[in-house]
Amino acid sequence: MVREAREFETSVWEKKGVEIMEAMQAERKRLEVPIWEKSNLTVDEAAVYFNIGKHRIKELSDDDDCPFVIWVGSKRLIKRKKFEEFLEGVFSI
Repeated sequence: MVREAREFETSVWEKKGVEIMEAMQAERKRLEVPIWEKSNLTVDEAAVYFNIGKHRIKELSDDDDCPFVIWVGSKRLIKRKKFEEFLEGVFSI
């Protein structure tokens, strides 16, 4: 009887855990913003979006007065529209 109670309790907690995980995943999906709607991109996102290597994007944004980079602490974000404007004005990078 005790064993059956423990098994029942375990199955209840497992089901509750699955419900919680599903709710968290649904909330995360609801909060995700498509990359083309983001105003600022991580270097990884910018590399995928613009089809340019991460290393090259970092090199281009290393300058202190770079118009398309914003620093959040030590995290480098690329201003999508400003970077698009920059790319439109150059012949090669």
